[in-house]
Amino acid sequence: MIDLLATRDYYLASFLLLGVGTYVMIAARNFVKKVIGMNIFQTGIFLFFIAAAYLEGANPPVLTMDGPHVSPLPHVLILTAIVVGVALTAVALGMIVRIYAEYGTLTEDTLEEVRNGE
Repeated sequence: MIDLLATRDYYLASFLLLGVGTYVMIAARNFVKKVIGMNIFQTGIFLFFIAAAYLEGANPPVLTMDGPHVSPLPHVLILTAIVVGVALTAVALGMIVRIYAEYGTLTEDTLEEVRNGE
């Protein structure tokens, strides 16, 4: 029973991170804050996959051990997602640097005004 409650805490934390990340991406007008919100959202997804892959009393996927085994697939997917997330963050921040160099601003509203004024 206690383990079930602990698993629910992980799900609650992952959905909280998903909600905070979504809110920051929608509400923030600064592009850097949007990238931070995207990273918070990604962290919530990582935690959700790890919590979903948890098995009580399972062993590592080694053939010499008996009993139920943990599937390594969710862990591999999370490692791949972390690499993709880092690459996405690097590209987004590179684009933000170019936007700031070209327009001198990092906010959506000011950027729209500058672009419409040209």
